[in-house]
Amino acid sequence: MDAEIDLEVRLLLEAIYDRYHYDFRSYAKASLKRRLRQACDSLGVASLSGLQERVLHEPECFAALLQYLTVQVSDMFRDPEFFRAIRTQVLPVLATYPSIKVWVAGCSTGEEAYSLAILLQEEGLLDRSIIYATDINAQALRAAGNGVYSLQRLRGFTENHRRSGATTSFSDYYHASPGASGESAIMDPALRRKITFSDHSLATDNVFSEVHLVTCRNVLIYFDQELQNRALRLFGDALISRGFLGLGSKESLRFSEAAERFTEFALHERIYRRKGLT
Repeated sequence: MDAEIDLEVRLLLEAIYDRYHYDFRSYAKASLKRRLRQACDSLGVASLSGLQERVLHEPECFAALLQYLTVQVSDMFRDPEFFRAIRTQVLPVLATYPSIKVWVAGCSTGEEAYSLAILLQEEGLLDRSIIYATDINAQALRAAGNGVYSLQRLRGFTENHRRSGATTSFSDYYHASPGASGESAIMDPALRRKITFSDHSLATDNVFSEVHLVTCRNVLIYFDQELQNRALRLFGDALISRGFLGLGSKESLRFSEAAERFTEFALHERIYRRKGLT
């Protein structure tokens, strides 16, 4: 049975790649199988073979499936100690550059991109910064671009912001607005103007800009070793000499092919620094 399921998964992922050019073939299989089971239950499909048939013939079914295959769990200032380290240790270095470029890889619905924009604003650096926030999920990117979040989430955002060493009130960066699903928080357009949201796949696309800081947090854990190495190579290629890389709390460069290109900078917070280019 396991062998049959593995075959069905492999055929489904190949079909998705051939039909839609989304490459999930190097995602960690245990997590992928769990997400596919959830998708089958939600879409009322009895088997992965049945899901494959629908995906091939119904683009709207693939759009629904994509919401299960991509990571969409995030909070503003998630892991506040990470943002405190960016604030106190990384930004003072980046402040020495005339302009600053940041790449948020796997940005989902935009929480981390807005968090970094707020940090840069508080440290007086946003005016000379640009944030590239990328993901493969078009629906998530649209939500990120809108910058609208449920007011129910604001208490957690506010507390995380405070613990990051905030110098202002989080309420300075949004306004409340009524909507069809209740009141929502809309992020300050001044933050939104400094963020470019765009489609980019760590599995198939190449580097698109030279940047000073890359954050890719809680994304690599869903990749197998080969795809992790590919993504880390992209980050190393994108970073300027002595640029910074931030990973998630359960992620590390240890045992990766990219380890020799970086030095540990703030290891507890999973922040690394690109070695000087020769």
